[in-house]
Amino acid sequence: MRAITLPQHGGPEVLTLAEVPDPVPGPDEILVRVAHSAVNRADTLQRMGGYPDPVRRDVEIPGLEFAGTVEAVGHRVTVWSVGDRVMGIEAGACYAELVVTHERQALPVPDGLDLRDAAAVPEVFLTAWDALVVQGGLTSGRWALVHAGASGVGTAAIQIAKAIGARIAVTCSAGKMQACSTLGADIVLERSPNDWAAELTGLVPDGVDVVLDVIGGDEVDRNLKVVRREGTIVQVGLMGGGRTPVNLGLLLTKRVHWIGTTLRARPLEQKIDVCQRFIAEVLPLFDAGALHPVIDSRFPLERTADAHRHMEADANIGKILLDVATT
Repeated sequence: MRAITLPQHGGPEVLTLAEVPDPVPGPDEILVRVAHSAVNRADTLQRMGGYPDPVRRDVEIPGLEFAGTVEAVGHRVTVWSVGDRVMGIEAGACYAELVVTHERQALPVPDGLDLRDAAAVPEVFLTAWDALVVQGGLTSGRWALVHAGASGVGTAAIQIAKAIGARIAVTCSAGKMQACSTLGADIVLERSPNDWAAELTGLVPDGVDVVLDVIGGDEVDRNLKVVRREGTIVQVGLMGGGRTPVNLGLLLTKRVHWIGTTLRARPLEQKIDVCQRFIAEVLPLFDAGALHPVIDSRFPLERTADAHRHMEADANIGKILLDVATT
């Protein structure tokens, strides 16, 4: 099969299209013929050697999500049949024509969703829903704050918050503010160095209930200022850096819950649990029209390096997709 490999770490130029052996599904796994994948920040970090795949593989292939059709099934598989449309997340190896995944970790593609758009769903909608609702406890009428509101996770988070009746504030660059408003964000704030924390405090003086932060860095201390007493901060990423001065006094006096989380490194059992809940609680919202993927651009697999450059330019609104299938 064709796959994008990492023979070494470095800039986008190290991404190499190569022929590699086909993966073989285990007894509880399905083999998926990948039609589309997507680019995530984790992929760019892995490419640079900063976020290794937790699964040891003979060939290093990046890529955290896929959409395609079932090509073959293990002998104990009962959920899927050859030809079924599926999408999902994996710890890696999704920049390829074939990928294996556990049968209960795969997600059905909603009937109303085109397969070519489905790869824009798994990673960001699972991440946003798990952070805001499952771990953050966001419910109807409560306030969320989400950083990088025009990112894949951000655009998913806005839609999820509105679908459950919550209110949401986001930060983003000035050029992306209208896109966040159009998606339904209640408050859109220009990101730092603008003093978004002071603006948000003036608008939501009691503080927000849940913060979803993919930035880290200097935003961490501002998060503590704007979260309400006994609120929750869910740290999903560190795009702005992992080390920063923090006012621990606010953490203590506000009795804040501060959760660090990633999907990628979780044990299989935990991934299956979150995927099965997602199937039951979130996927119906796509067929109902309450949720939809936001797609910025598409690149053929051969131009994966250009897709990485586009992400690292911070120019995208929503997801950057890779078209893997040749037809």
